[in-house]
Amino acid sequence: MKKQFVLLLLATVWLAAFRSPDALEVGAKMPKPDVKMKDVTGKEVSLNDVKKANGLLVMFSCNTCPYVQRNQDRTREIAQYALKHNIGVILVNSNEAERAGGDSFDAMKAYAKKQNYQWYYAVDKNNELADAFAADRTPECYLFNKEATLVYKGAIDDNPGNAAGVKTKYLHNAMDAMLAGRAVEVTSSASVGCGIKRKM
Repeated sequence: MKKQFVLLLLATVWLAAFRSPDALEVGAKMPKPDVKMKDVTGKEVSLNDVKKANGLLVMFSCNTCPYVQRNQDRTREIAQYALKHNIGVILVNSNEAERAGGDSFDAMKAYAKKQNYQWYYAVDKNNELADAFAADRTPECYLFNKEATLVYKGAIDDNPGNAAGVKTKYLHNAMDAMLAGRAVEVTSSASVGCGIKRKM
């Protein structure tokens, strides 16, 4: 029991050391908008490069998390919906501790091809974006409006583990409200998924 407590304490300290002291709150401006990241095409892109006329969807993701894999149909659906409505889309892989394994750049390229990604999927070197966003889960979503202001953060919907049990599509609803010029009703939700694998 004592050993478990010590391990939990060490994990908490480790996470705190690598996260921004303040979580990114709704109403905040998009952080690190000009940091270049390597996309699976080999192109270097920034959030400003990807942003479209109606805003930007940033999703922290990876290849290896079961929750990401389980949510692929929903990821494709919401990404396509965003692009259709002139909202840019970028998936960001911040799993720096797994670059020699399942989240290597080559693995990302293969995964994006297998999943037929039609949007950016980029490497977050040294967790720069994840730290700026205080992101710690995959999948975890951040929706910015045309002024690059955060209007929603959290999960795609209310049932990440079971698509058949979804009752509220948080991200979809947030996009609709944003596009219509209405206030987003639910501005944040708890992200359920795997922890981002930062290097120690």
